[in-house]
Amino acid sequence: MTFLSATLSRVKPSPTIAVSTRAREMQDAGADVIGLGAGEPDFPTPDNIRAAGIRAIEDGRTKYTAPDGLAELKEVICAKFRHENGLDYTTSQVSVGTGGKQILYNALMATLNPGDEVVIPAPYWVSYPDMVRLAGGEPVIAEAGIATGFKLTPAALEAAITPRTKWVIFNSPSNPTGAGYAWDELKGLTDVLLRHPHVHVMTDDMYEHLVYDGFEFCTPAQVEPRLHDRTLTCNGVSKAYAMTGWRIGYAAGPETLIAAMRKIQSQSTSNPCTISQWAAMEALTGPQEFIAANNAVFRRRRDLVVDMLNAVDGIACPVPDGAFYVYPSIAGLIGGRTPSGRVVDSDEAFATALLEEAGVAVVFGAAFGLSPNFRVSYATSDAALEKACGRIQEFCAALK
Repeated sequence: MTFLSATLSRVKPSPTIAVSTRAREMQDAGADVIGLGAGEPDFPTPDNIRAAGIRAIEDGRTKYTAPDGLAELKEVICAKFRHENGLDYTTSQVSVGTGGKQILYNALMATLNPGDEVVIPAPYWVSYPDMVRLAGGEPVIAEAGIATGFKLTPAALEAAITPRTKWVIFNSPSNPTGAGYAWDELKGLTDVLLRHPHVHVMTDDMYEHLVYDGFEFCTPAQVEPRLHDRTLTCNGVSKAYAMTGWRIGYAAGPETLIAAMRKIQSQSTSNPCTISQWAAMEALTGPQEFIAANNAVFRRRRDLVVDMLNAVDGIACPVPDGAFYVYPSIAGLIGGRTPSGRVVDSDEAFATALLEEAGVAVVFGAAFGLSPNFRVSYATSDAALEKACGRIQEFCAALK
């Protein structure tokens, strides 16, 4: 008898975590490795937010809260959705979890039955398909390649929907591409969804505030109010507020769904860290000016990376609208051979050779469902990015 669950055979470990772990192991062994794999801002959590966490500790706010978050934090989240996105929710329609990942997972666990399908545009965040599988559903991958700016078209969405479709997952701006949907692009997709009333919409808006060049963020229920009762709008404080380790995500949606998510969370983790919840309240209500300042740094880094990668014969790197990733194509490098004799026959082979022979850690495109590409996170210092991109240029120039 096998001890482990058969469900685990349907799930892969996170490739992004694997890349970061391997890079760290090489660094610990003395290798000169530059890690461009982690999706984590290198900025510290702002002082006022850290102070709010310290204040919560000093004031003794360290007890259990309701399983899915403090009522005070839910009020703040309702205000955020109302003022920033034009969406009206009550606190009974809001769930707070231990990071955005738990929010998504709870929703899938609460709704999927065996055979239910979830449409996921590719390239996708690595966890989406595996969370669907863990919840008993079937991911249906709809390709959104470089020809469409890494954005799902209405025709591709229409083709992916079947009578068994329960959810469509949207992520804008995207991890791994940084591509963002403009209002009219999103309207084309919501028009398709209106024709399929059995399909619900799960948005991952985690990079909402990390946008550049005048790009204006919008979310599906905002673009098409008739989808309001079929949409779970998910967000969190991890990226824009440099609070990755604080682990606070949140969502708003239909009250019956939120109640089901609450039930699951009450029997799994129970409430998110109380101290982090008070800090998240300060993040959402306190000064926001630092976001624009951080974005100016991110944009400079984006431009540096895009320019240096596009200078390489065989690499094509689109300019992203937001987040802090680029997703260049290496179609022109496939089939090359490194000086040590390795054949670059896939993006995984490219990333492995780049790490072991040039000391640069990136994530290969197959992990995100679209090849041949690789993802670079530019959420690190200008100096590290310039050095890493220089190594990538040298590595690619040496391919035969």
